[in-house]
Amino acid sequence: MNGWSDAFNWLLDPTNWSGPGGIPARTEEHLVYTLVTLVVACIIALPIGLAVGHTGKGRGVAVQFSGALRALPTLGVLLLLATWLGLGFGPPLVAMVLLALPPLIAGAYAGVEAVDRQTIDAARSIGMTGWQVLFKVELPLALPIIIGGVRSACLQVIATWTVAAYLPLGGLGRYIYDGYAVQNYAEMLGGSIVVIILALVADGVFAIVQRLVVPRGVVLGRASDVRVRQSRSLVGTSGSTTAG
Repeated sequence: MNGWSDAFNWLLDPTNWSGPGGIPARTEEHLVYTLVTLVVACIIALPIGLAVGHTGKGRGVAVQFSGALRALPTLGVLLLLATWLGLGFGPPLVAMVLLALPPLIAGAYAGVEAVDRQTIDAARSIGMTGWQVLFKVELPLALPIIIGGVRSACLQVIATWTVAAYLPLGGLGRYIYDGYAVQNYAEMLGGSIVVIILALVADGVFAIVQRLVVPRGVVLGRASDVRVRQSRSLVGTSGSTTAG
């Protein structure tokens, strides 16, 4: 219990909220690292996932590739890249991008594959080209699932960038490694709490975005389907009552 109280006292200490090593500055660094990682990973993963989902080709390779990346030990990859490339921002960025690729690729091709084939056939029947079908039909309908993949990748990256503080980098992981070096467990636990809060906030933001990107026609279609089912059930009930 003393550990938790010490951690909250550390969080409430005004000296930890100012300067280059303060919580706001470290949080900003962590967010920048996460944003850069997601942008680079999206540039690589989304075209691959969309191509696989649109053409239906290479799905097995994409699944195996994603599974292989998931099996990689992030800390081991980080240390190996640091040995090859030296210290700095590059090695952890590469390691974090590799971590973010699987959920992004899976979300992209799963979202496109989930689009109703009748909708795609209707788009082709009115003369849409393959590119038009992808960007005007498949992509808008697949966007909630794609955002779900980005959401999953973001949470993994936020949590794992703390490991990169093993190298001389900033971010919230700095509190964990610096606290461990001097056995300041209040700082370690306090830093972990900030990471958890940041992950929960990011998850909530992506959950809202995921709901907002659902096409309006899909929402209206679901609502109308509900009303139709309800009206049919009422008609059936009234018919049975009359017959009785």
